[in-house]
Amino acid sequence: MSKWYAKIKGWYEAGWWTKLMVKNAVTKEKITADEYKDITGEDYVTD
Repeated sequence: MSKWYAKIKGWYEAGWWTKLMVKNAVTKEKITADEYKDITGEDYVTD
């Protein structure tokens, strides 16, 4: 897991981050697509 995973997961669960923000973290290579799925419960899909 990336060093950002726990922080972003906590922020998302607290309601401070949206799915779009978590998706942007994948784009910026802070977390992986698999970590996105674990955090949001949805598959990471590129536009």
